[in-house]
Amino acid sequence: MASRLRPRLSARIRSPLPTVMERLLSAWAWVAAVLLVLIGFFYVAAIWLVTAPFDPGRYQAGRALRRLAVSHVALTRLWRFETEGLPPEGPRRPYVVVSNHESYADIFLVSHFPWEMKWLSKHTIFQIPVMGWMMRMALDVPVRRGERESAIAALAECRDRLARRVSVMIFPEGTRTRTDELLPFKNGAFRLAIEARVPILPIAIAGTRDCMAKGSFAWRHAHAKARVLAPISTDGLTLADAAALRDRTRATIDAARRALQRELGAEPA
Repeated sequence: MASRLRPRLSARIRSPLPTVMERLLSAWAWVAAVLLVLIGFFYVAAIWLVTAPFDPGRYQAGRALRRLAVSHVALTRLWRFETEGLPPEGPRRPYVVVSNHESYADIFLVSHFPWEMKWLSKHTIFQIPVMGWMMRMALDVPVRRGERESAIAALAECRDRLARRVSVMIFPEGTRTRTDELLPFKNGAFRLAIEARVPILPIAIAGTRDCMAKGSFAWRHAHAKARVLAPISTDGLTLADAAALRDRTRATIDAARRALQRELGAEPA
């Protein structure tokens, strides 16, 4: 058994200094990202203009934006992504979708799922020209980290998206992790689900830290997986149950991500 595992484990040991080829591939990935954003803006804008009058949830504009992320992965061929699990029951049944957060590559991976979600994202991303414009057309939600008033306003916008019958996507850790340890989950997503009376939809992610680690702008060859888990009902819950719902969801995601890590040959010590 040990001899069969060794090649998979050793394949994940990386030199701290990227090779020349890795630097070139990473540079190409950035060029491809910029080109896709610039060209994709016209695609997303066209979808927005055609569908906005009868699509108040901007479902189709959002899907168009997520397809750009999928296209980038296909074009650069640096990342091998796998998605697993059953999709939500009905694409327009809203959920509060929550996931662990390893790197910016999580966004590209989760975009492969075939339903639309509005993303709760740092306000600084919305300030990026063209990219931010597309996110606003898609009705994604900005939030200023650490500012209570901004968090309250963002959750109000999330309730609006759920009322428009579109799911929202939240990373309850609040930031990307640098290690294999799962950070504590914040309460906001779970209070939102209880107040809006929609289920929690957990997603577990593993392997994206190798794609693009926190604090690094390098894109690297990696294999990552995301798995949709069973929805968790909020029927009959009150805000007093938010902490228990949070802890249950965190435990569910933690167990699933560890299973994915084992499948990838990267179980934490």
